[in-house]
Amino acid sequence: MRRPEPGTAEVTGERGDATAGTTDAEIIRLSGREPERFAEIFDRYYAEVYGYVERRLGPSLADDVAAETFLIAFDRRDRYDAAHSIARPWLYGIASNLISRHHRAETRHYRALTRVGPPGTVDGPADQALGRVDAQSSRGRLARALAAIPQGDRDVLLLVAWAGMTGEEAGRALDIPSGTARSRLHRARRKIRAALGGIDPTTIGEDA
Repeated sequence: MRRPEPGTAEVTGERGDATAGTTDAEIIRLSGREPERFAEIFDRYYAEVYGYVERRLGPSLADDVAAETFLIAFDRRDRYDAAHSIARPWLYGIASNLISRHHRAETRHYRALTRVGPPGTVDGPADQALGRVDAQSSRGRLARALAAIPQGDRDVLLLVAWAGMTGEEAGRALDIPSGTARSRLHRARRKIRAALGGIDPTTIGEDA
């Protein structure tokens, strides 16, 4: 599969409909007979999945984890639930499971951010969230708070705040009930507000 540069994913209109009239579910179905069709899913979503993984694990692991996400998705494409026309939550769920295997690396990444702040400037939900914390010290407290939140709660929080998902989509990505996802999200946000003195830069996402 051809690997696009991060930031070049083509997404027009509703996510998953970059090619008019062709949903992700239809492409995945067709890829059962024509495996090369799965490259369209890769082209649509690789850049944003890469960006999300980089925010959580740093650049040293992002490429490998993002690539593995799509290899696993390709291998499991015959099990994709065609009732969901958009594959984005499914892909982020795979990525989240892979990220969980790198718990120590993620914690180290957030701790590093408490010292040096977020790397570079990337246009996306993560940066919009971080941009709502004005001072460098506040960004450090946010990174420290993220490191302290339990993995399951953090997964939901960052899928909503950084990947722009709803609570229902985050639940589907993580294969948990939407009510459980909302509970985890609210619990994580309470901890963020407590750590930042009432400020919550993660409320960019929808939590309903």
